[in-house]
Amino acid sequence: MRLPPARATTVLVAATCVAWAIGSLGPWRDIVPISGGFIPARVGGLALAGAVPVWLTPLTATLIHGGIVHLAFNMLMLGFCGRYVEPSIGWIGVAILYVGGAYAAAAAQYAVDPSGMAPMIGASGAVSALFAAYALLYGERRGRFREGRLGAALQILWLAAAWIGLQLLVGLATVDGNQIAAAAHVGGFLLGLLLAKPLLRLHWRKA
Repeated sequence: MRLPPARATTVLVAATCVAWAIGSLGPWRDIVPISGGFIPARVGGLALAGAVPVWLTPLTATLIHGGIVHLAFNMLMLGFCGRYVEPSIGWIGVAILYVGGAYAAAAAQYAVDPSGMAPMIGASGAVSALFAAYALLYGERRGRFREGRLGAALQILWLAAAWIGLQLLVGLATVDGNQIAAAAHVGGFLLGLLLAKPLLRLHWRKA
């Protein structure tokens, strides 16, 4: 079956790649992560001159990556998951998941490290929401517990662990060795699980 075009996914991938190129190839590349990344301590009142307003940084952080490997992996997963999820929940659903995932990731990271000074960058948290929706809507159950809620739960947990494990490997592979914000991935993933089916029902109710 040929899937319809995933326009929102394509726009997100293209915009992220263009933003990364502009931010990383110019003379300002060293200050971009600090000015545009999500820094938990800023929520508590830390002031940074010239930085993006803190309430907007969960979104701007998705446009900043630690290197070409980090960017390529996130865009590969965004393109793959979005390509399948968008026909099911629509472009508005994808936008809600992506933006919601970005903010859920920032909230989770703040919850575990409210005084953290390291900027959280990358689209991983937002992509985690789409990955969770893909896992919930298309994940194939294997083993003894193929049916029922237990089978679904085990499949989701396995996919979540695999996703976070892959992110850790990508973190080790990046040139600058950026730390991986595991809590952010969990936050985005949980948001995706929470919203996937409501967005699915909403989309087809309008169709």
